Amino acid sequence: MFPLRVRVLRVVLAAIPIAMLSVAVPLVNRVEPRIFGMPFILGWIALWVILTPGFLFAVYRLEGRR
Repeated sequence: MFPLRVRVLRVVLAAIPIAMLSVAVPLVNRVEPRIFGMPFILGWIALWVILTPGFLFAVYRLEGRR
């Protein structure tokens, strides 16, 4: 069994990209400022699509070998 702290950390790490791509999108729904010529909302989504595998890799590393 994993300690409770590690299990909670895994859930939080897995939930961050989901929250940033679903819950936070209405909060950052702006055209300005532009990021590399893209509206802010598109830059936000692209950033989180790129960062999500890193978060999931961290969850995988915390899981360890079973």
